[in-house]
Amino acid sequence: MTSHLTPDRRTSAATATQPRGTVVVTTVASDSHTWNLVFLQLLIEELGYEVVNLGACVPDRVLVDACRELAPDLVVISTVNGHGHHDGLRVIGALRSCGELAATPVVIGGKLGVAGKQSTGSIDALIAAGFDAVFDDASTGTLEFSRFVTALPAASPRPVARTEVVA
Repeated sequence: MTSHLTPDRRTSAATATQPRGTVVVTTVASDSHTWNLVFLQLLIEELGYEVVNLGACVPDRVLVDACRELAPDLVVISTVNGHGHHDGLRVIGALRSCGELAATPVVIGGKLGVAGKQSTGSIDALIAAGFDAVFDDASTGTLEFSRFVTALPAASPRPVARTEVVA
């Protein structure tokens, strides 16, 4: 008897057709929360993307290396611990300093500060640092995020790696 313990990662509408692209979902290094990542993964999969969920407490270097390897069509950084603004400034610098990731869309959202809703200046600082969009949970919701994701251009089909079989 065989058992498949690892489910197919594409469990959404994307299984019926080619996925629109690949999205990396992660937290900042200081954030140990995971339910937000599970929710985002399911939402993004419903929008037709394949999702690679890196989990919680992801060090900047691990995120950069994973993105270099995967070449995602979008990176989504979620945080609920209130340190997203501070940690986000650092991680976007690491992503943008990597040449092949300089143009990759990157967004951040959640509880970005400990004082509640972020000021326009704080959000502008994140955009100026390199984020393509900021979704502060005190002022934006999933509808705005979903609109942003669905507005992304569909990814170009990636070549399938072929393995040579020697007889």
